[in-house]
Amino acid sequence: MKDTYLKSKKVLIVDDEESLRSMLITILEDENFFNIITADCVKSALEICQQEKPDIAILDVMLPDGNGFELMDALRSFTNIPVIFLTAKDDIQDKYSGFGLGADDYITKPFMPKELIFRLNAVLRRCYKEDSPLIELHDCKIDLANAQVIKNDKVLSLTAKEHDILETLVRNANHIVTIDALCEAVWGDNPFGYGNSLLAHIRRIREKIELNPSKPKSLITVKGLGYKINVESRL
Repeated sequence: MKDTYLKSKKVLIVDDEESLRSMLITILEDENFFNIITADCVKSALEICQQEKPDIAILDVMLPDGNGFELMDALRSFTNIPVIFLTAKDDIQDKYSGFGLGADDYITKPFMPKELIFRLNAVLRRCYKEDSPLIELHDCKIDLANAQVIKNDKVLSLTAKEHDILETLVRNANHIVTIDALCEAVWGDNPFGYGNSLLAHIRRIREKIELNPSKPKSLITVKGLGYKINVESRL
């Protein structure tokens, strides 16, 4: 039932190669993703996102009027939809750039169709989970099911990576989770090198869940070990 629900999500594909856009559409439709929109440049992608409000974006890095990193940065000014980078560039620095901005996955061309579908489904499941209780912290409530933070009567959206980090911490509520364990839970079996990205995500999470991010009361750093989240209750 959940997979059927996720396949109804609206997928945005941004790539300047028409043949690749067509191939991606075919791959997705073969897996029963039929709510698909496309764009061929940064400008059109931003216009489409404002109008169509997609649930996830698959972005090429190299675009005719900019790049995927600039596009993602612009998207973050009005939406927190999960983002997967799909690109021929295999430079590790590009991956760090994407993840540092809050990207949810990074796939290098050429790729197998099943790999794309596996990663797309994995990100959608993480970002649009159901049946999770509200988690009450000192200054807010976390709704993991909808990837949201409710603070001061405002609803703040979580990116998929922020969601993964919080979910891992909440699963181990009031206990220390090491940096290595967090990186492995969020980035997979080869988490080496993601420490700086984790720091950036932790900072953004604190901005959403803490009244004073500089003096956190819920998401605590345990020096030399990792992080701990103080959960007051589950509603």
